Amino acid sequence: MGIFHSICHPSVKPNKQVPVVVIFSGKRKSGKDYCTERLKSMLGPETAEIGRLSAPLKLAYAKEHNLDYKQLLSDGPYKEKYRKDMIRWGEERRNKDPGFFAKLVVASCARPVLIISDARRVTDIEFFKEPARGFYPITVRVEATEETRKTRGWVFTDGVDNVESECGLDGRNWDHVIENDPTAKVPLHNALKILCSSIRGRLED
Repeated sequence: MGIFHSICHPSVKPNKQVPVVVIFSGKRKSGKDYCTERLKSMLGPETAEIGRLSAPLKLAYAKEHNLDYKQLLSDGPYKEKYRKDMIRWGEERRNKDPGFFAKLVVASCARPVLIISDARRVTDIEFFKEPARGFYPITVRVEATEETRKTRGWVFTDGVDNVESECGLDGRNWDHVIENDPTAKVPLHNALKILCSSIRGRLED
């Protein structure tokens, strides 16, 4: 049995105590992490927590390749060095079970609102929308212009910015679209307040 299975056993069951799942998507350097952290702060730490679908993947990848897990969670050059191979490696695991990483994240959640900060594929969203799982999913797209993303350090990378992990959710309809950009028509704080109201409404259903 490989190290991937030893730390991420596929028999993990979803946590039925998580009624609302807020699923964020967006391009690299659009500011997904910033937006999800602000949303969590607005909802309160007793109500919401952030789950990253990439976290169990990166942990297993780091273990198997003897790398620094914490560095892989950062936005620095260390993660970028291994990004392409990590994408390939993760795809091999997802092909066997598309909901594998989502199950692990949900199972570890202890709050009524789970904020998924990094949905990248159609299967990531479909997992939470399956009626049998009993979740109330809210989908959110974070957008920023290329010019703004460049000021945050984004540089187009072949094999990263033009593959499914970056483009798989382009063109979808979203429950909320948040412009994390200086040119936004709706200021970020106001957009997050609207999202908070939607979440609280779901909790009261």
